[in-house]
Amino acid sequence: MTTMWRLPQALAESGKTRSPWYQDIAHGTMTKPVKIGPRAAGWPAHEVRAVIAARIAGADIKQLRELVEHLHTARKGVQ
Repeated sequence: MTTMWRLPQALAESGKTRSPWYQDIAHGTMTKPVKIGPRAAGWPAHEVRAVIAARIAGADIKQLRELVEHLHTARKGVQ
């Protein structure tokens, strides 16, 4: 089972605030949220960790976008 982080947990792990977090999503440098209920969304913890690790490793915008694209594609393969 995948651990899902709601926004407060994801923000705490990343060190970002709400506005930059959603800017990253809009720019394709953070994965989009997953609906986990009628009025709830969250992010798979492993995706947030992967993006943070890539940033620490010095990934540029293009590399981050490729990573996010890969993570989104991998979601489709999960049943």
